[in-house]
Amino acid sequence: MQEQLSEFQRRGVQVVAVSVDPPEVTLEHIRKLGFTFTFLSDQQHAAIRSYDLVHGTPEEGPIARSAEFLIDPQGIVRWRNLTSDYYVRLRPEQVFAALDHFGR
Repeated sequence: MQEQLSEFQRRGVQVVAVSVDPPEVTLEHIRKLGFTFTFLSDQQHAAIRSYDLVHGTPEEGPIARSAEFLIDPQGIVRWRNLTSDYYVRLRPEQVFAALDHFGR
C-alpha cells in the first residue's frame, strides 16, 4: 500500500492500518519498513471484534485476521477482503478495482 499511497490519496482514500500490537511495537515496525500512512493500536481488540476479525488460539490470545476494508465517509463498509493466511496480502491494484467498481 505504501508504494501506491499517492494514488490512494489522489482517489480520496485514506489508508489506515490497525494492529493489536502495543504502540511502541507498531512504531518500530513503521520505522523499519518506512510506512507513512496511519497506524492505529487496538490492544483491547475492540476493532477486530467489531469487524469479526478475531483469530488465534487460546495460547496465542486474540490476534487480528488479515483483512482490508473500504469504508465510506458515513462508516458503511462498502467492500472487504478477508484471508485466513497472514502471508497472503492484497495487491493495491485489487483495491483500485474495487474502488472503480463502487464508483469512488
